[in-house]
Amino acid sequence: MVPVPLSPARRRERGFNQAEDLADGVAASLGLEVRTVLARDGGAGRQAGAGIRGRAANVQGRFRATTRAGVGLRRAILVDDVLTTGATALACVDALSQAGFTHIGVLTFARTLRTKRRPEHGSIR
Repeated sequence: MVPVPLSPARRRERGFNQAEDLADGVAASLGLEVRTVLARDGGAGRQAGAGIRGRAANVQGRFRATTRAGVGLRRAILVDDVLTTGATALACVDALSQAGFTHIGVLTFARTLRTKRRPEHGSIR
């Protein structure tokens, strides 16, 4: 299980990485290992509130596999808390693929949905 990393600044701000905590819990219950094989380079703009293009631009080229991350490993389950557009997951999957992982699943715990506007009710949240 591979948690999506936070930027160092975001990690300091929060004091924890929610993806790591989720990965730890699931891995413990399934008897799997958690491996921190991804690093997040540089800061990206906040994903919250960004549109599809903005989210993709924020994470493009931001993730890389750590040294020798894929040595001996072929399968990974990428773990994150929320999937919105999939931009972060795709960027992480690209980095894992480049490191030699051949089978990559994505596990998230929430999925945001697009909202539709209804003139008589405002926006649905």
